[in-house]
Amino acid sequence: MRATALVTGAARNIGGAIAKRLTADGFDVVVLDRVEPDHDSFVEFLEVDLSDVADLSKTLDDLVRRRPVTRLVNNAGIVAPASVEDTDPASIDAVAAVNVKAPLICLQKVLPAMKAAGIGRVVNISSRVALGKEKRTAYAASKAGLHGMTKTWALELGRHGITVNAVGPGPIRTSLFDEVNPPDDPRTAAIIAKVPVERLGTPDDIADAVSFFASDRAGFVTGQVLYVCGGMTIGSV
Repeated sequence: MRATALVTGAARNIGGAIAKRLTADGFDVVVLDRVEPDHDSFVEFLEVDLSDVADLSKTLDDLVRRRPVTRLVNNAGIVAPASVEDTDPASIDAVAAVNVKAPLICLQKVLPAMKAAGIGRVVNISSRVALGKEKRTAYAASKAGLHGMTKTWALELGRHGITVNAVGPGPIRTSLFDEVNPPDDPRTAAIIAKVPVERLGTPDDIADAVSFFASDRAGFVTGQVLYVCGGMTIGSV
């Protein structure tokens, strides 16, 4: 029987690439998202608002009754850009609802199946921004919090054969990135100039890292944060 992998925010871009890679790796992928996927690399799509605790809980309760999930990728995330002076305290709650609370709920719902199977792989998609970036107070706080949860979960769950790791993307070329940073914009060139490998990342770069963490080969790696950033995290030091 093929193992089931649950991937949030997997309709397109990074999440879509993760769904495609995990499908190629032999998993049955279930996509949780607000919009329909632009690919066919899934066995089931569940439309859900991850910020709605009741909706998310109900959707997951129904899923785990039908499918034991042993791989969880918490990819969905939202950003609320603002300078520190303009950051609305309410935006902290809104961003945390998707970036912090939803990953917790997802793990809690799939955990019984992982424990029963004696194996589980949890991959949290973080961000280089967890180390700090201008106009990202709410987002950086949520991703730094996700790092703390990753390490805490790794400590608690290791004895059950469950590993928990995080992948922190640097600048990745997605449709959203191109909307905000047009390829011919000098500011885009400035971003690329800060990356030691002198290119933007691709969704496949992130999917490759997730593929390893989700595999049986990753049984002795847990509580780690892997920055897939082209060296940006060290190049900026």
